[in-house]
Amino acid sequence: MNTDQHLQAGAASLLGRDKARLASTRAAGAFPFLIGSALLGTIGIFVHHAGADPLTTTWFRCAFGLLGLTLWVLLRRQTGYLRLTRTTGPWVLSAGMLMVLSWVLFFTAIERTSVGVAIVLFQIQPMWVVVLGTFWLKESIGRRRVASVSVAMLGLALATGILEHTSLFGPREMLRPGYWLGVTACLIGAFCMACVTIIARRLRELPAGILTWWQCALGTLMLWVWPMKQGWPEWGMSWVWLAGLGLVHTGLAYTLMYVGMARLNTGRLAVFQFAYPAVAIVIDWLFFEQHLGGVQLFGIAVMAVAIWFAERAPRG
Repeated sequence: MNTDQHLQAGAASLLGRDKARLASTRAAGAFPFLIGSALLGTIGIFVHHAGADPLTTTWFRCAFGLLGLTLWVLLRRQTGYLRLTRTTGPWVLSAGMLMVLSWVLFFTAIERTSVGVAIVLFQIQPMWVVVLGTFWLKESIGRRRVASVSVAMLGLALATGILEHTSLFGPREMLRPGYWLGVTACLIGAFCMACVTIIARRLRELPAGILTWWQCALGTLMLWVWPMKQGWPEWGMSWVWLAGLGLVHTGLAYTLMYVGMARLNTGRLAVFQFAYPAVAIVIDWLFFEQHLGGVQLFGIAVMAVAIWFAERAPRG
């Protein structure tokens, strides 16, 4: 074998190792992100049994999440990473405030529109992620992934059953006081959440849990006045469910998702984000006896196919 052949063989070997390493990194990112999204999909069970108003629920979610994440950071001896620097500080604080704002806006949208309308509008977020990833992070998304996100959004609209209840978009509903305020709140909330996703990509060097810790800390400080004025939930099982919201659906779920965000590009993140509403719809069917019609089942299948199609994309 001559020198050129040796060089070609070496280059091919390096290329093969790089491809294997890239595939391993993507798989390592996809798994925690999907697990975290699936956990978020079960949040309705905890909210239902907690029986608290939306802002009180959000405060407890932040407070218990902060408690759990503080113990996690202490056990891993990562308290030094909580210190804000000139480089990370503005981004961490911005992500925290945007996350809390998106939660509040989402609850506001539900109160003024409906759960179905709010879910559909809030899931414009993946499109925002694609746009921000292209123009802010200068990432090449690829037409195949853009098509996958678009198809998944169509599947989500079908899965929520919103098209089977056209009265949701009837003139009376749209003229109801506060309806368009709710629509606006949901669209802004979706944009806030997309910004958090992009910021998490920029802060990928932070250990898992640090960004979530700051979000919970800011939420606890920003919303503590509400339960103080409105009153605390009745002591008992309600507190257990609220603790679960903080420890499981905030501390654990968002930590897993941020691990995935650090290892996935925005195109894959945009598609994977549909795992959360898909699981939420199935949970409603299993635990709250929300009957799924044929159109809704078809919508869930469309979302699954869109995610599968995106995963087969060779790049982007």
